[in-house]
Amino acid sequence: MTHADDLMTVYQQALQADPRLFSADLQVQIGEDRRGQSLGAMYPQITASANWSENHQRNDIRGANNYPGTRYHISLTQTIFDVGKFWQWKRSAKVINQAQADKIEAHNRLMFDVVDRYFQVLEAEDQLIFMQKTKKITAKQLLQIQKLFEKQMIKITDVYEVEARLDKYAADVIEAETVLAVALEGLSELTYQTHEKLQILADDIQFQVLDGKIQDWMEVAKAQNPTLIAQLNAIDAADDEVLVRQADHYPVMEMQLNYHDSDTGFDSTASPRTETQYLAFNINVPIFSGGVTSNRISEARHQLTMAKYELKSKVRVVIKETKDAFLTANTSHRRITAAKKALRSAVKSRQAMEKGFSYGVETVMDVLDSWQNEYLSQRNVLQAKYAYIRNKVRFLYAIGTINEHNLQEINQWLMP
Repeated sequence: MTHADDLMTVYQQALQADPRLFSADLQVQIGEDRRGQSLGAMYPQITASANWSENHQRNDIRGANNYPGTRYHISLTQTIFDVGKFWQWKRSAKVINQAQADKIEAHNRLMFDVVDRYFQVLEAEDQLIFMQKTKKITAKQLLQIQKLFEKQMIKITDVYEVEARLDKYAADVIEAETVLAVALEGLSELTYQTHEKLQILADDIQFQVLDGKIQDWMEVAKAQNPTLIAQLNAIDAADDEVLVRQADHYPVMEMQLNYHDSDTGFDSTASPRTETQYLAFNINVPIFSGGVTSNRISEARHQLTMAKYELKSKVRVVIKETKDAFLTANTSHRRITAAKKALRSAVKSRQAMEKGFSYGVETVMDVLDSWQNEYLSQRNVLQAKYAYIRNKVRFLYAIGTINEHNLQEINQWLMP
């Protein structure tokens, strides 16, 4: 017996293989590193240098002299007033928040993709089984009508028509096999593993209608969708970037401590060794930069405006997805009931057709059509269930509340 993977097994495999999650986690770490850089720029900056040299000097008074010697220099610089560094540090926190929201979005997207592609495979398998059953029953009926034709009980045109149907179903089986292979490849893209067998959906599942008002759910989506949260943080970061660029117009004040020690002769004309210490307060006032600062401010403001427009666009997408998934899921719930009723009718119709055929009332084509309608009704029931599950998960993904508990609930609906 081939082992059948369930939904949670596929999900755990995807967690270990999806590069989007790794990239999102690295973006958070990069943001934290940049925040550390911004904070470090406001701390004291200390540098030191040392030098040993062999020097030769000649002049008209002292003649030629050799001055081997060493130099040591230590410098400490502390920022006292720099608005740009402060706002850069504030901005880095918004960038981290954006990266964290993007990480949540990547995880939510993975859960949605796992469910969506899992049931794409099941749907493709059902289509293949449907076509194989149709081909099998048609081949069986072909043998029967060939015997009837040999007894001159039916016309040759009936034989030809069934043969044509059989050829068509053989081609449909090949196409269904291709669709299944593509669906399996899509699932393997998430897990980086092959899946020979998946657990299927159980029959006795009681699906629930999605409750609540659509307007309320749209407000939930606006507040909790991680894509929108990330974009809001992107706007805050862009707003801080404007302040960073505006700070280029402001003066910068630094305190500087220096210590210099040298025993090189031409550095120490009064004594063999010179030691220098000084404290300085440096004030740099930007006056004119050729328009560079003004253009940087303008660019930052345009980037802020673009971020706001992008938020409006993403809000519209989220609202549309929320509405569509909510309505489609509940429509699929009603379709399940209707499809089950249609299946019961199709079974009765097929039984009546077979009985009528045995009495010579119905034709073989009527029997084949009744079998096809029954298989089609079976497939429609399953497709309605798959549509409900996928749209429910799409709804949870749109409003930003999808979690592993939802996947575990769906996993309980599966059976080997």
